[in-house]
Amino acid sequence: MTTKVIHEANLAEVKELGENSAEFIIKPLYYGYGNTLGNSLRRVLLSSIKGAAITAFSIDGTNHEFSTVPGIREDVVDIMLNLKNIRLKNHSDSPVEATLEIKGSNQSKKDGEGRVTASDIRLPADVELGNPNQTICHIDDPNVTLKMNFIIESGRGYLTIDEASKDRLYSDMIALDAVFTPVLRVRYKVENTRVGQDTNLQQLSLTIDTDGTITPREAFEEAAAILVNQYKALSGKTEVETAPAPGNVPEEDNSGLLLPIEELGLSARTANALTNNGIKNLNQLIGLTETQLKDLKGFGAKALEEVQEKITEFRK
Repeated sequence: MTTKVIHEANLAEVKELGENSAEFIIKPLYYGYGNTLGNSLRRVLLSSIKGAAITAFSIDGTNHEFSTVPGIREDVVDIMLNLKNIRLKNHSDSPVEATLEIKGSNQSKKDGEGRVTASDIRLPADVELGNPNQTICHIDDPNVTLKMNFIIESGRGYLTIDEASKDRLYSDMIALDAVFTPVLRVRYKVENTRVGQDTNLQQLSLTIDTDGTITPREAFEEAAAILVNQYKALSGKTEVETAPAPGNVPEEDNSGLLLPIEELGLSARTANALTNNGIKNLNQLIGLTETQLKDLKGFGAKALEEVQEKITEFRK
């Protein structure tokens, strides 16, 4: 009975589905690893990617969330809900402050309805805005001047309103619960795939939608790095034998990889055994482990020895 080597995952393709959406194709995977990788990446993407959010705010003329603001259509609770939908990216690890000051008459001239949006906030240089058209409130009285102050913090996951209240920089500000994650949605699908005669492989398709403050590629790579760090801390000095994904080799060995099997100088019997098993070029051949070669139909010990000598010769 032979023990198959668990080969490395291979990011085969990235499909851009929209400005903030992309699909990542990972294949071929050792059988069962489609769900293993898909579920772990999805959970980390939705809970652990670094982001930023407004955690506290104040409005001149109000001192608690259960009040109204003179001349403003929305009450404070409605404004709180709108503030939680503002998407931000903070390049500083420390909390930063931002301000907003608008006179109703000026705002009415701008859009005709007195709408105040996220783009009206004066942000420090370290902070980027992902959705400038997000509505904050509407000024109905042209003589009213709206003044607001904000605290913006970086974090991961979810910050409850109790935690935000406890750690407020200013006790007179209204605390907000905050969702820091910039990843809006993650979906994955696992399908069977094959390389040559090896049909016991899987393909993982992972679709990531973000809020625009981070690209899907950045979110994907950060999630993978988080998982690597977690498992590395647990593995100690133990190492497991791995091999390149079938049909894939390291980039530094990219010369001549498309050379057809027929041109490698192998015996006719060995060359025919490889081509009959769907191995068409050197790239596919060099990506197979010894166990996978032994499992090929019509591939004996002499053919294995001949192929190994040829691969060794190529790598010199």
